Amino acid sequence: MTEEQKPYRVLARKYRPKNFDELIGQDALVRTLTNAINSGRIAHAFMLTGIRGTGKTTTARIIAKALNYRGPDGNAGPTTGSTDDCETCKAITEDRHPDVMEMDAASRTGVDDIREILDGVRYAPTSARYKVYIIDEVHMLSKAAFNALLKTLEEPPEHVIFIFATTEIRKVPVTVLSRCQRFDLRRIDAQTLADYYGTICEKEGVKAEKEALLMIGRAADGSVRDGLSLLDQAISLAGMEGSDGITATQVQDMLGLADRTLVLGMLESALKGECGKALDTMAALYEKAADPVVLINDMLDFTHLMTRLRAVPDMKDAQSVMAQDALEAAADLAGKLSMPTLGRAWQILLKGLQEVNQAPSPQAAAEMILIRLAYAADLPDPAELIKKINSGEGNIGGGTPPSGGGATTGSSAAVSASVSSASGQAQALAAPQPQEMAVAVEVPKYINDLHDVEAILTAHNEIRLASEVHLHVHLITMKKGVIEMALHEEGRPEMPQLLGKALTQIMDERWVVTVSNGKGQPTLVQQAQAIIDAEIEEAKKHPVVSNVLEFFPQARVTVKDAE
Repeated sequence: MTEEQKPYRVLARKYRPKNFDELIGQDALVRTLTNAINSGRIAHAFMLTGIRGTGKTTTARIIAKALNYRGPDGNAGPTTGSTDDCETCKAITEDRHPDVMEMDAASRTGVDDIREILDGVRYAPTSARYKVYIIDEVHMLSKAAFNALLKTLEEPPEHVIFIFATTEIRKVPVTVLSRCQRFDLRRIDAQTLADYYGTICEKEGVKAEKEALLMIGRAADGSVRDGLSLLDQAISLAGMEGSDGITATQVQDMLGLADRTLVLGMLESALKGECGKALDTMAALYEKAADPVVLINDMLDFTHLMTRLRAVPDMKDAQSVMAQDALEAAADLAGKLSMPTLGRAWQILLKGLQEVNQAPSPQAAAEMILIRLAYAADLPDPAELIKKINSGEGNIGGGTPPSGGGATTGSSAAVSASVSSASGQAQALAAPQPQEMAVAVEVPKYINDLHDVEAILTAHNEIRLASEVHLHVHLITMKKGVIEMALHEEGRPEMPQLLGKALTQIMDERWVVTVSNGKGQPTLVQQAQAIIDAEIEEAKKHPVVSNVLEFFPQARVTVKDAE
């Protein structure tokens, strides 16, 4: 077969690492395995886990070759260096060595498949130093298959080594994990990937702009293989369009980053309240066959990115899959938006994503989300509400404040309007000046009402009785030494007798507590609630609070104790 007739090998296969030195971005794993092999402290089972394309299966093959290395003369021991001069290692690389077996657990999940392995474990390797079993996607094995493997995995023969690879480590039973030496393969950062792809371009004789390679590195999302597939595609695109090599503009078009820039502009228009402009952009993207679900997801990504940039302005978000100028535009927009505005946008988009997935017309649902974002842009954020309420301003929404009404005074409570809407949650606090609160509660010397009874019981550590007086006693009449009451249905039947006994001991005079079927006065807790209800109704008349309720129809007003 001539050179021109040789089938093309994709970059992911052509440049697959052959030894530890060629692995990128996994320094901790390489250092640990290198030291273990050099010192002879070799585990009998390894568990390699990580996202797709970080080198799990590749690492498993490198381990198999390193342990079975014999050198050109067949007498060398295990090595951590190059294995190109070993026939055994060449056979392992080409997947034809009988002592190194790979099994795909995704297609062979049953216990019978594991029994085939276990039947061969007892026999010594034919020519290699170790029998190595590589099981990819091990989390796909059935429960019975895992159980069949446990005993052998715990005490395998000295000539057997198991290497497992999985992307779903949580699905692997703990009983299996405890028998393995675990290695977590990390995501590769975008800059490391870009440098690596630059080296490959030099070997392939292809020119490439650094910005183009960095965009590919970001789009790879930590996966070497994903990035190599994109690089393959970019090389083909550059070859078709001219000899200038891979340019940032070509990669931007290939990855659809130009459309993402339009999405960022659409989000910016919506957050500025420019509803018509945002809808026009949405229509243009829809004509280009953009999926409404993808558009909402993209806007969520941008909102998340801008929130991070708003929280940490100096942060360089290298993992953002977008061109540098678009990233700078996102950072500039983030600086103009408040954190509550971004949080509100996140809540609207997150809820809207569910609506788009469920709506009979996803495009219409997406447009409704844009309209909601645009109108939410005019809403004041909680910080503004608090400032205006504390300053006594009534106009919180840009309109004319309603006339009449003043701040509630003379209360020891603060009114809190807890606002819930589709844009998230906000709180507006109206905090009138409370009256001075007593530093200590004075214990009454005489009993004139139920408040005195409760205070005296509390002061003498009769906490349960004091609580029951507060909650369950409907006072009918009270005079010196006698209390006539009606007992709430939840009260203890013996409570009146215990109350009379406690008051007799505390007051050093005889007190009799009788129970009647009369209606009686409201309990102390009911009286307190009536006061709270009155304060709430009074607070609702305040122009600021009424304006809040007008903006947020589902708002509720509660009362909390002032500090």
